[in-house]
Amino acid sequence: MSIWKYLFNLEERRNWWMRKMPDCPLRDYYEVDFPDKDSDWRQVDYIAVDYETTGLDQKNDQILSIGYTTVRGSRIYLDEAVHILTKPTVDIPESSAVVHGILDDQAARAKPIEEALPILLSALAGKVMLAHHAAIEYHFLSNACRYLYGYPFIGPVVDTLALEVRSFRNRDKAIQAGDLRLAAARARYGLPRYPAHNALTDAIAAGELFLAQVAYREGKRQPRLKDLTVIS
Repeated sequence: MSIWKYLFNLEERRNWWMRKMPDCPLRDYYEVDFPDKDSDWRQVDYIAVDYETTGLDQKNDQILSIGYTTVRGSRIYLDEAVHILTKPTVDIPESSAVVHGILDDQAARAKPIEEALPILLSALAGKVMLAHHAAIEYHFLSNACRYLYGYPFIGPVVDTLALEVRSFRNRDKAIQAGDLRLAAARARYGLPRYPAHNALTDAIAAGELFLAQVAYREGKRQPRLKDLTVIS
């Protein structure tokens, strides 16, 4: 799949996957055009997303909760925020439960991933995924799509961690341990500290960080979507 990134652009790959797969929620997602990469960033809708999981192995661990909200223009729309607990097919490891606080009895009452994933895919259709250290959200989602539908997820992605790395490099400033954590990045922009490891709270925190990063971006020209994405 990696060579595809060099041979075909994201929109061409979207069309290829759409023609290949049968009717399913992932195909419905692919039937909506991706945002134009040359668009002014303010003309694009973003879905700030975060998960809590059974662990960090993107191929074998499972999503336990999904939090997301819409970023549109220069605002976060909390009335469009969604938080979903999802039911894993394995026991929740104690090592992860102490981090996010989701226990087996809560997970037993949650939505199965077959019901939760279509909700997220519908929200992402025609929008840009936004997350802090977005590779985690991106690959967990793609692996879940492969498991349920037999095909991967692709789409444009903005990673607030990657934007922070660019900021350090532009200022020729060394990155110290912990500098790129979500809370540390928010603190540099004067944003409040939120309790960590709740999917919705972390999604909102990433959305707020993104707006601060764009507002403080060096130079007067408003960036295009392609200036902000790590996958496009």
